[in-house]
Amino acid sequence: MPSTHDPEGHRLPIKVDSTSNGEFEPLPLDPLSAHANELAQARATETARRLGLNRRTFLVSARGAACTLLAFNAARAAAGGAAGYYALAPETALEEEAANAVLGGNELIFDVQGHFVNPTGAWLDLLPGDARPLSGMPQAGCALASEPGERSYLQCLGPDAFVQDVFMDSDTELMVLSFVPSTRAKEPLTIEEAAAAQSVVAQLEGSKRLFLHGRVNPNQPGDIDDMRRLRDDFGICAWKTYTQWGPDGVGYWLDDPDTGIPFLEQARELGVKRVAIHKGIPFGKQSYEHSLCDDIGRAARRYPDIDFLVYHSGFVPGQPEGPYDPERNEGIDSLVKTVLDNDLGHGSNVYAELGSTWRYLLRDPDSAAHALGKLLKHLGEDNILWGTDSIWYGSPQDQIQAFRAFQIDPAVAEQHGYPALTAARKRKIFAGNALRVYDVEPGLVDTLSADRVARARARYREQPDPHFRTYGPTSRRQFLNLARWAGDGPL
Repeated sequence: MPSTHDPEGHRLPIKVDSTSNGEFEPLPLDPLSAHANELAQARATETARRLGLNRRTFLVSARGAACTLLAFNAARAAAGGAAGYYALAPETALEEEAANAVLGGNELIFDVQGHFVNPTGAWLDLLPGDARPLSGMPQAGCALASEPGERSYLQCLGPDAFVQDVFMDSDTELMVLSFVPSTRAKEPLTIEEAAAAQSVVAQLEGSKRLFLHGRVNPNQPGDIDDMRRLRDDFGICAWKTYTQWGPDGVGYWLDDPDTGIPFLEQARELGVKRVAIHKGIPFGKQSYEHSLCDDIGRAARRYPDIDFLVYHSGFVPGQPEGPYDPERNEGIDSLVKTVLDNDLGHGSNVYAELGSTWRYLLRDPDSAAHALGKLLKHLGEDNILWGTDSIWYGSPQDQIQAFRAFQIDPAVAEQHGYPALTAARKRKIFAGNALRVYDVEPGLVDTLSADRVARARARYREQPDPHFRTYGPTSRRQFLNLARWAGDGPL
């Protein structure tokens, strides 16, 4: 059966590019990453020819992903090596069984950060006049974009594409649908629309695979008052907040007496005692200090019965991650610092989440090794959560495959006291920790392998046709245009 997507096999299965999630300005690929992509393209052509396959067939296979990651290793090794690498033997590029042994995996994947937008929502009526069509982003194209309608390309960012990318083209089994900062009138996805997305899966007679955040900006009138409705009407599993965002451009601290404390008190009273806080990935200069993690430790000590889920782990794109530096209150060090300063060790109520963070780190094995090593050392293997920020990066399958293969160099781990990134620890990060933190019913996991979603996935994978696209902005121009669409904050 011919491929609908990329029949010539131009796109690599592991997507290393400048795409952002719309919350930060895309960063051009560094020369070494660009070289790694070029090497991967050349090796894909060579290996496919050696195996007697066309490029597309080869790249869709596990061997194609292994070949790509091996090329990334080779590019880094030629430049002097790295603190991390993808643990793949050369034969994984040639033998499907060997590639699947590393990249296939049979562990549960619970992604705690997913996104999409409503392609027909009321928010479109409030767009500013200078917002160019998002179809200007060449990656915002998919089969759904050819449907009738001026804005049909937004279907590529909608619920149907979301289900395809997440539940068909990746190994993800469970996902938390999250939200973006915005005024109440300009939400690209409302809680009602998010709840409707659950029905997309329900229509397939699926198990409860989607969970919902409830967005709360306590410095915005009406949001705290609305928390009870979010709990009662939509059964939200956690609150999502952005401490650096505010309707007037000013953020807040979680322990601010007029904003953060009333918010946390209401969360406690309502019995939904999980708060997902965007930290890191600054929105430019806007209230930059509130993107730091200073308040996390203070709030966690004050409210030991509330779990504080630090989304993005404080990571700042463009800032390399090295060994922990107590003088650096930036990036992941900001999270580690607030935990240490407040005597919150392993097993505390502070958790690090990897959405966008791992997607960016996978192209920089040095930073990846130190980032993961620091989190394992200082927060512990039970306090790291898997997230991908999809749908902005397309299917999260490449992030999953890269994480399965990634290892910290043993000499680097010994030097800095990093625990080894074992298969057992990866299973905890992929799902075990989130199942506990999000209090997923024990019986739910048992239903996943036999429901209609699983059966649909099995049929699809007899002849898979992944697109290997990303959807987020890849240039400053696209990013600024997307910001105009968002109106009051980044998507």
